[in-house]
Amino acid sequence: MTIRVLIADDQALIRAGFRVLIDSAPDLEIVGEAATGREAVALARSARADVVLMDIRMPDLDGLEATTAITADDDLAGVRVLILTTFEIDEYVLRALRAGASGFLSKGVEPAELLDAIRVVARGDALLSPKATRSLITRFLAQPEPTQAAVPPQLHALTDREREILLLVATGLSNDEIAERLHLSPLTAKTHVNRAMTKLGARDRAQLVVIAYQSGLIRA
Repeated sequence: MTIRVLIADDQALIRAGFRVLIDSAPDLEIVGEAATGREAVALARSARADVVLMDIRMPDLDGLEATTAITADDDLAGVRVLILTTFEIDEYVLRALRAGASGFLSKGVEPAELLDAIRVVARGDALLSPKATRSLITRFLAQPEPTQAAVPPQLHALTDREREILLLVATGLSNDEIAERLHLSPLTAKTHVNRAMTKLGARDRAQLVVIAYQSGLIRA
């Protein structure tokens, strides 16, 4: 199955470089390019992208606002946003996750790592960012915002096992790592993760992490 990718960056040279790289992968396809956040939102709707590579600093509408617009749109429920930026700042990562992004990577990553990140985000299997996520989770997600969301009432619907796995997801563990920790098969671990996502209305693992911290289920 081909993964449809939309590139959103205000620099034409950056977009061209990403296009060459992504076009080299037989399982990935570029379906559009956007130079502003507003264009990215419009193209996400019209091009039916699976993954949006989103820069943060763009004119008209920045990447974080564009990410929020995409993830809040029920018609775009299947679209994943992967934030790519030269500014790998913890606060940006925090805002990106709260905006609904599925991952966050520096533009300095190796080409193969970026291609693999697109595939991982597309299938929703892992929370990304080797450098940023685990330290960020510990340091920032427990900090409340003035408009912090209420605890999801669905949290009580989780089984004990699902709560246990939610805690492990929130520490950044993959399905394979969870399976090893709990002596389960990877498929069983994935099934529990998917059930927790369904019950909590989470788009992906990134949202599970945010819910776990904002609900107070886990704290740094």
